[in-house]
Amino acid sequence: MSDAPASGSADVNGIRLHYLRAGDGPPVVLLHGWPETSDMWRHVLPALAERHTVIAPDLRGYGRTDAPPSGYDKRTTAADVRALVRDLGLGPVAVAGHDRGARVAHRWALDHPEEVERLAVLDIVPTREVIRRFDATLAAGFWHWLFHMQPDLPEALVSGREAAYLEWFFERWAWRRAAIDRETIDSYVRAFSRPGRLRAGFEDYRATLTDDLPADEESFAAGRRLEMPVLALWGAQGLVGGLPVAEIWREYATDVRAEAIADCGHFVAEEQPAVVAERLRAFLAGAG
Repeated sequence: MSDAPASGSADVNGIRLHYLRAGDGPPVVLLHGWPETSDMWRHVLPALAERHTVIAPDLRGYGRTDAPPSGYDKRTTAADVRALVRDLGLGPVAVAGHDRGARVAHRWALDHPEEVERLAVLDIVPTREVIRRFDATLAAGFWHWLFHMQPDLPEALVSGREAAYLEWFFERWAWRRAAIDRETIDSYVRAFSRPGRLRAGFEDYRATLTDDLPADEESFAAGRRLEMPVLALWGAQGLVGGLPVAEIWREYATDVRAEAIADCGHFVAEEQPAVVAERLRAFLAGAG
């Protein structure tokens, strides 16, 4: 597909939500992570759009979507995307999420399994597992969770220094650093320099202990597992590369395909887009 995705917006769940749309066929929703926007899928989306209707929204508070003062727990953010899917007349859908977007996708699939036919999660383990396994080794990679959770302090220290702060993550978290070029990083810096966006990203993390972890604990205690097919992909040199990712996800889902992507850090869809697109296309086709 040579045509660029169409840009659209919809009034859903009390916010104006921006999204990209391309292709035709069975619907697929792509959810981005932090510190990115829907543009992180730019190399993967065209390949998926050859066979699917692909929707890639900017999540609440990110990119060109509204940044209200509240609603950054994963259940509310999932409700935003669910409302968008209904507004577009789509569903059920397959969902692929990276980083924070994968946590939104996980909550969506747990709460409304009838709406999610297939689920792909990129470079994460469930929120409950991050907190449960938080030791000195994991803290070295996930220190930003604790920093971002603090009230007001991250905004005070990072505001006006967005470029220096975000560039650190793209340098340290990427294994193939050249895959995320200067122009791309600059576009993300501009996105997070817009009013309210930096705070919104921190609110995303602040919801971890107040909302997201309790929701995960409740689901796990009730024995709720993902029944749809699940694909877990992660960078071999990514944030969760040192964890038993496949084994962890098999505690939360009944049908799991899992693969570490070689020569890849956290930003799998940008560092190894051809591999990610190939794995997603096969998974969406029911292969493997």
